[in-house]
This record gives sequence, C-alpha cells and structure tokens, in this order.
Amino acid sequence: MPVAVVTDSTAYLPPELVRAHRLTVVPLTVVLNGAEGLEGVETFPEDATRVLGGRRVTVSTSRPAPEQFAQVYRQLLADGADGVVSVHLSAELSGTVEAARLAAAEVGDDRITVVDSRSTGMGLGFPVLAAVAAAAQGADLTGVRQAALDAVDHTTIFFYVDTLEFLRRGGRINAAEALLGTALSVKPIMHMPDGSIVVREKVRTAGRGIARLVDLAVEAAGDADVDLAVHHLAAPQRADQLLAALTERLGDRLHDTYVTEAGAVIAAHAGPGLACVVLHRRP
Repeated sequence: MPVAVVTDSTAYLPPELVRAHRLTVVPLTVVLNGAEGLEGVETFPEDATRVLGGRRVTVSTSRPAPEQFAQVYRQLLADGADGVVSVHLSAELSGTVEAARLAAAEVGDDRITVVDSRSTGMGLGFPVLAAVAAAAQGADLTGVRQAALDAVDHTTIFFYVDTLEFLRRGGRINAAEALLGTALSVKPIMHMPDGSIVVREKVRTAGRGIARLVDLAVEAAGDADVDLAVHHLAAPQRADQLLAALTERLGDRLHDTYVTEAGAVIAAHAGPGLACVVLHRRP
C-alpha cells in the first residue's frame, strides 16, 4: 500500500472523492444545546442551522482525542501502509493538529507526519487531494508531505458571513472587530493569511459581499490555471451565484470545481448565510 492520507471532517470534501481515494476522515465533535455528535456522522449542517436559528443557543466544538488518531494510524500501518500523512485544519482554529502530533509521537513519528493546512474547508481539502495524488504516483512519506505543503502555499480562501457574532462567540475573532462590524451594520469578508481568521474588508450589503468574493478570487488566481471550491451554509443560491460568476470570469483556466455545504463545525462558528470561495493555483 502507498502512503495513506488522513484528514478531518472540516475538509468538506465531496463524499464521492472520499470514497474514490479511500481517505480516512476523523470527525470533530459538535455540541448543540447540550446534544453532542460527531460531525458528518451524527451531526449535520441542518442540525447546526436549526439550533443557530433559535433564541437560546449554546454551541461548542472539540478536537478528536489523540487516542482516536492513534487508533487510526495503527490500523492503517497494520493494514500495510508504508506511512501516514495526516493533514488537518489550521492549528490557529483548533487543537486537532496538536492531537494528531501527539498521536504520531506515540505511534511512531518516523512513519507518520502531520501537516497544518493553515486553513479549513477545501483550503484543507486541496492539500489533502494533492497528498493523495502524490501517494498514488508512488511518492514516499517525504514526497507526499511536500505535495500537501506545496498545495497549502498555492491555496487561498475567502469567505463572507452575515454577521461576526458567531465567530466572536466561538473565540475565533476578537470582540472589538465583532463590535465594530455590528455597530456599522457592515458585512465582513474574511481570509486566513496565516491560519487565523482575519477581516479582509467590509461591505454594506450581501450582494456586494458576493461580488467582492468573486473579484478577490479572480485576483488570487492571477494568471494561473486553477481549481475552485465553493462552500455555503443554508445559502445554496449564493453558492450558485459564485460558481456561475467565477466560471465566466476564469474561463478556460478553471479546471476542477466542487460545491459543498459547510458542516456543523464551521456552521457553529460562521452562522447561516456563509459563502466561501477556495482557489487552488495549479503548479
């Protein structure tokens, strides 16, 4: 068996890709008003959307335990994998990377390496797919890890949220920025230049926010051929708008495209109305 690739549930890869590439996905845990569930297994986007629409909302998320990763790594090695590359959401947002590294050290980090994608959603998913492609071509542990790291450097994420409140509640953005956004009734566009969530700019309307996502994505593409992912949360029409506009603007330079709804972990922190664009510039 070539090098095995592991990721977590916040990659939001289309299920058919997970099956086709035999990916191992370790779920994070979401707690919605006291009800705990594994993302994508027991808790789904519609569950988070329903709870977030209520008056009294308590939502939290937690990383997988190191032992969950250790069990996965041991099983893959026992099944004959030469090694394991484990690629996860930004360490600035979650302790998932730390948990994976603790497990790697326990199982044997000479055969397991952990990559911080410095992103989430398909900002994580594209590095995972790059690692899978390298493994399929026979790359060794170092080569598969480098393919993931190269994809991290070639991937850019922008997202629009209707309000900063959910990010503030979850501690993913500071209270001053959230207060400013509320006071001015602005709509924020975020990005993740170093793995943390940062306000890129503010617009006055949702329509302008979607238009700016398109402009920013085209700027990020530059002259490169690109792959595109679009995520949404309870806003499929926004995803359709983004895909149509970017397909027209990028033309023949656009190759693989993916559209998925964000899962419960991101839902808990971004809130309904999320619209996200992820650009992967091909080498």
